[in-house]
Amino acid sequence: MTDPQHSRLAIVGSGPTGYTAAIYGARAMLAPMLFQGIQPGGQLTITTDVENWPGDEMVQGPDLMTRMERHAHSVGVRIIAGHISKVDLSVRPFGLVGDDGAKYTSDSLILATGAQARWLGLPSEERFKGFGVSACATCDGFFFRDRHVIVVGGGNTATEEALFLTNFASKVTLVHRRDALRSEKILQDRLFRNKKIEPIWNCTVEEVLGTDNPLSVTGVRLRNVLDGSESNVACDGVFVAIGHTPASELIVGQLETREGGYVVTEPGTTRTSIPGVFAAGDLVDNVYRQAVTSAGMGCMAALDAEKFLSEQGNV
Repeated sequence: MTDPQHSRLAIVGSGPTGYTAAIYGARAMLAPMLFQGIQPGGQLTITTDVENWPGDEMVQGPDLMTRMERHAHSVGVRIIAGHISKVDLSVRPFGLVGDDGAKYTSDSLILATGAQARWLGLPSEERFKGFGVSACATCDGFFFRDRHVIVVGGGNTATEEALFLTNFASKVTLVHRRDALRSEKILQDRLFRNKKIEPIWNCTVEEVLGTDNPLSVTGVRLRNVLDGSESNVACDGVFVAIGHTPASELIVGQLETREGGYVVTEPGTTRTSIPGVFAAGDLVDNVYRQAVTSAGMGCMAALDAEKFLSEQGNV
């Protein structure tokens, strides 16, 4: 039987959080192993134009992640194109098992598995992702200046996204399957006072409508949940705002989490409830969820890991 491959630092996840942590870890001479996971590069690989990454007036999401991967390679990060399916945090070194059965151990571990936006699950939604369908108003709202957009949802996320989009869009239609919002009262008050926002109650989005050449959203088909009637509403973009799900399946029952499955970290750090295990990015953050904040947390995690290993006599 082959002995598990060992490293002083293992990083699970390859978005801005993971790659940044890996770069800092390598510069600290920790010889990190980084596991890319099912979606190498994370959510930015399904984003087209990125205009809020400092230093780039505009960059394609996949290109940005390719550059991060190349940077990590250049400083000596061992990048493993595999998915970790199991971790054992009960003993140190921590144990990791890949989908292919390969086993690894590490003296410290950074979890950067991120979170995924919840989607409606429509084939037409999938078809127009990045071409008029988005789950991030902060990322993509700018592209809908003076346009009509639809926001789907009724909680805090939907209300906040609708309000934010009024900074750009000429009109925002909020589609909710119930007849009342679930968001905080103060957010509802702001929404109802905003003349750019019009709610459509008791409706679900059944299909995103659009053109093929070029791929572009032209509207949505709605179904009334009370009487089953259907109607089309013209729009230029659709923002799905029904929440996010952190990718915390690996550590269920091992690390402390809070509502929604987000990993709990010690305030001001990336330290989790188990010494030597650190968490950063969207796995922890349900507020900002930006590439730049995730990268910053990746830096924090690497510095926290370096300090931990030094105190343990491993550096």
